[in-house]
Amino acid sequence: MLLNVNYAFICNGDESFVPVNLMYFRRQKTLVMHRFFRSFGFAFNGLRHAVKTQLNFRLHLLSAAAVVALGVYTGLSSLEWVCISLCIGLVMVLELLNTALEIMVDLVSPDYHPKAGLIKDIAAAAVLMAAIVALVVALFIFVPKFCS
Repeated sequence: MLLNVNYAFICNGDESFVPVNLMYFRRQKTLVMHRFFRSFGFAFNGLRHAVKTQLNFRLHLLSAAAVVALGVYTGLSSLEWVCISLCIGLVMVLELLNTALEIMVDLVSPDYHPKAGLIKDIAAAAVLMAAIVALVVALFIFVPKFCS
């Protein structure tokens, strides 16, 4: 007697059992995982584009690397690392959003429009504010380490 493992029986609610093709569920699971892993590829494409085309993003990466090196050198506490990591992440995320917004504005409004320029300026101001906050946090953390 051959056993078919591609089917299972599911209770129908009225105590009857219905055969269900398990291959359908396996295909669906594989499809979901494929889409999930493909989304990482799209995200890395976005990062690659930002690194290649955005000078400010590269400067923020360089600054982040310098701060991490300084943190290793000074021996930051866990809480200080959390603060530094959150600040780095905030600045990077806002820089990526600013880049995406600039691309979208260029797509929607290829000709000059004052409001399109204002949208870009406000997005850049958000990045600037985050960078200033990150600098203040870094000063609070690193200045006492070098002054004592």
